[in-house]
Amino acid sequence: MQLLKRVLTAVVLIPIVLLLVLRAPIPLVALVTGLVALLAVHELLKLSEAYAIRPFYWPTYIFVAALSVLLALGSMNEWPVASTAIFIYGAGFAASLAAFLFLVIGMNRADLATAFPAAMTSVFGFCYVALPMAFLVQTRQQWSGAFLVLYLLLIVWAGDIFAYFVGRSLGRHLMSPRISPKKTWEGATASLVASLLVGTLLYNYALPICTALLKAHLIERRDGIFALQKPELWPVVLLSAAINVAAQLGDLVESLIKRGAGVKDSGTLLPGHGGMLDRIDALLFAAPVLWCYTAWRVMQQ
Repeated sequence: MQLLKRVLTAVVLIPIVLLLVLRAPIPLVALVTGLVALLAVHELLKLSEAYAIRPFYWPTYIFVAALSVLLALGSMNEWPVASTAIFIYGAGFAASLAAFLFLVIGMNRADLATAFPAAMTSVFGFCYVALPMAFLVQTRQQWSGAFLVLYLLLIVWAGDIFAYFVGRSLGRHLMSPRISPKKTWEGATASLVASLLVGTLLYNYALPICTALLKAHLIERRDGIFALQKPELWPVVLLSAAINVAAQLGDLVESLIKRGAGVKDSGTLLPGHGGMLDRIDALLFAAPVLWCYTAWRVMQQ
C-alpha cells in the first residue's frame, strides 16, 4: 500500500513539476519554489520542537517569502552574467543579515534562554532550505536553464529510484544504520550508476530532446541546448557524479534531523513520500552543485 501511494503521488506530481520547470515564466517558478520552501521550512521548524526549541515561526516565514519575491522580481533581468552577479551579492547579504535579524527578534523573548536556539534554527532553515531552492531558480534563469534543471531532476530522481529498489532487493551492507537503517551501500552504488547513465544519455541525446521539446512548445529556444556550446563528456560525467553524491548526502542529513527528532517523516503532506522536506531533501544539496557549475560557466563568458 505504501509503495502504491508513493507511485500514485509521483505520477501526479512529476508532470506538474516538469511543466513548471520547462514552460512556466521564471517569476512564476520563483514564487512556486518559494511556496515549496515555505512548506519545507515549516516542517523543519516543527521538527525543531522535538529538540526543545521554540522557533520563530512567522519571522522565518516572512524572511523566506521575501527571498522568493525578490527572486521573482530579479528574474526579469535576462542577462545571465548580470543576474548571476546580483544573485551572488544578494544571497550573501541575506545569509549574513539572517543571523543578526533573528537574534534581534530574540531580544523580545521573555525567556532569553530560548532566543539563541530559536535564532539558530531560523538561520539554519533559511540556509538549508530557502537558499538551495533559490539556487534552483537562478539556474533556471541561465541560458539553457530549463534543460539544466531537467537534467538535475532526472539525475536525482534516477538515483533515488534505483537506490530504493536495489537497496530493498539486494541491499546487505548498511551504510549508516544509526542515521538511516534502510540505506545500504548496494543501493548507494546503484544510485550513482543510474545517475551517471542518465547524465551520459542526456549528454548524447541533448539535441534531439531539446528539438522535441521545442517542437512541442514546452521550451523556448533560449532554454534548450541551442543556447549552450556542448561541453566535453568528462565534465558531464564528473558533474553527474557530484550531483548524485550531494543528493545522497542531502538525504542522509535530513534523516539525521528526523532521527534526532524521533520521527519517520517530516510531515504527511505527500502520501507515500511524507512531507515536503522529505521530497526535496536531495535537491537541497544537489541544486547548489549544479548552480556552482553554471555560475562558473557564466562567469567565464
